[in-house]
Amino acid sequence: MLSVSPPLTNGATMDSSFAESRSPWYRALIRWFDSEASDRDQFFEKHSVEWLRVVPFGLVHLACFAIFWVGWSPIAVGVAFGAYVVRMFAVTGFYHRYFSHKTFKTSRFMQFIFAIVGNSALQRGPLWWAAHHRHHHRYADLDRDPHSPHRHGFLWSHILWITSRKNFPTDMKVVRDLSRFPELRFLNRYDFLVPVCLAVGMYFLGELLIPYGTSGWQMLVWGFFVSTIVLFHATCTINSLSHQFGTRRFDTNEESRNNPLLALITFGEGWHNNHHFCPSACRQGFFWWEIDLTFIGLRFLSLLGIIWDLNPVPKRAYKRIEEK
Repeated sequence: MLSVSPPLTNGATMDSSFAESRSPWYRALIRWFDSEASDRDQFFEKHSVEWLRVVPFGLVHLACFAIFWVGWSPIAVGVAFGAYVVRMFAVTGFYHRYFSHKTFKTSRFMQFIFAIVGNSALQRGPLWWAAHHRHHHRYADLDRDPHSPHRHGFLWSHILWITSRKNFPTDMKVVRDLSRFPELRFLNRYDFLVPVCLAVGMYFLGELLIPYGTSGWQMLVWGFFVSTIVLFHATCTINSLSHQFGTRRFDTNEESRNNPLLALITFGEGWHNNHHFCPSACRQGFFWWEIDLTFIGLRFLSLLGIIWDLNPVPKRAYKRIEEK
């Protein structure tokens, strides 16, 4: 049975209280495996990088250069592409449109399944992701926005904000609707488990497929490392680029843009100005020519009865467009 450590009176856990008594290096190291081992960072006001904590993240990037050692094969590249597609859909459809915005409903079981798939993308746990995204919408392009390119610059908004001590903790107050599920709290706390399992699985898949021209190491590099990093940076373009480049259909109180190229590689997330105008809408491409692959996938799941009650684009959005 999944469980989390019982809370103490100050909101920390027994394990995090123990971690606080250790050295900063110990706290940074233990949080590779337990993201809630210390809650001191939630009181950290300045943006600061704790480099030891982000070492694994850097190593995943460096591992991509192993393609020059393992080579490539059609099957390895095909699996990498498939892993990109499945996990991108889990991130955009569930991490974003479900956990962050509740644009549709699903069962607790399917909620957990897609949380696992999204977690495998190495973008932290579902509660952390949703909490920061809700914070972004509340303070979009203001000083308290964790990743505004207009306030903090391109590099910070694209990747450095994730390395900040201030942005590392999960603000459970923002995701009370999700934190009541112990299985989601488990995934959020031990967010390294699923990616590690996927990496190991990719290696053994490659070993099984040796007769078809690949290998364990080749499948690990392409199916996990390359696929994960490409997916990660594609997702991050919504923070860094879609608030700078594109068109503005709606005069929102931040700098969101609609960008068809970003929408294509992120399965519809690039219709970002649409999204900021109607964050509760399940569909982000408001017209048939605004390709939104995530919404197509969600519609398919709704036909199967896996999800239901998809929030439509409100009439006020189309009325606003007609008035222009």
